[in-house]
Amino acid sequence: MSKKIFSGVQPTGNLHLGNYLGAIKNFVDLNNDNQNECIFCVVDLHAITVKQEQDQLTNNIRETAATFIASGIDPSKSIIFNQSKVHAHAEGSWILSCMAPMGWLNRMTQFKEKAGKDKEKASVGLYIYPILMASDILLYDATHVPVGEDQKQHLELTRDIAQKFNKDFGCEDFLRVPEPLIKKNFSRIMSLKDGLKKMSKSDPSDLSRINLTDTKDEIINKIKKAKTDSLPIPNEYQELNERLEAKNLLGIYSSILDQTLDKTLKEFGGKNFSDLKSQLAEVLSSKISPISDEIKKLIDDQNYLDKVLAEGANKAEVIAGKKIKEMKKIIGF
Repeated sequence: MSKKIFSGVQPTGNLHLGNYLGAIKNFVDLNNDNQNECIFCVVDLHAITVKQEQDQLTNNIRETAATFIASGIDPSKSIIFNQSKVHAHAEGSWILSCMAPMGWLNRMTQFKEKAGKDKEKASVGLYIYPILMASDILLYDATHVPVGEDQKQHLELTRDIAQKFNKDFGCEDFLRVPEPLIKKNFSRIMSLKDGLKKMSKSDPSDLSRINLTDTKDEIINKIKKAKTDSLPIPNEYQELNERLEAKNLLGIYSSILDQTLDKTLKEFGGKNFSDLKSQLAEVLSSKISPISDEIKKLIDDQNYLDKVLAEGANKAEVIAGKKIKEMKKIIGF
């Protein structure tokens, strides 16, 4: 059955292995299925929920688009654009924010995590950005949205908002209620230096992550220096619950090869970490270093990237613009 896919990535710069395995690799697979209609958005409006430097944001938007293309997303098959170029996203967000009760937003755990103890100083945008996410998705009648664990709650909110709008205005099925696409055989990617922390660009140690712009030698060196323990690799999954760094490396290996963790444990159970690290460095460098090389080539061709984003925005505007006009008519504007 054909699917209409919508998903986005924030242009925060320095995309890493966690972004690739958690989202972009899945985007490529969806793009390659000719039955799917795919829309991939550089969500730059989401990025400004925290302060961004002007020049850096512009560069990050291009770099994110370059990463999409370098990873294998074909702009002739899928729409690639940046959110701020399609006005319907912000307009739809305002309309939907007038439909959503405060209580729904108060339940969003990501705001609590990102705002921390000093939530009074967090921007209003950070608080309401799940509604902008709902607008992103609903304007395109997306049937399916690829999501990780950290975004499942926001997609549930999107579904609730769609159903409430349809009910409030007596327009059954006007806003399509999307289904989640949860990636199989995927482990959450943690820091190479601390199995308790998610891999992040904000970690002060560059050795904690594999950047998508790393060279082959840098990837091999980082895997070699990744934190492990002194025991052999376990044979049973249950044993990994107390050995988080081992679980992370085995999860990365499984995810990059699209195989189950059980299969990886059968391959490496009882062996030393040097065996796993050697194999992991090989598969990662063979997959990531060509992407890194292509990203660097594309970033040097700003005119091409701007052209891809502009053409994508024009296509997205046709779809989202039509939907927002219908939405406004239903409301009575």
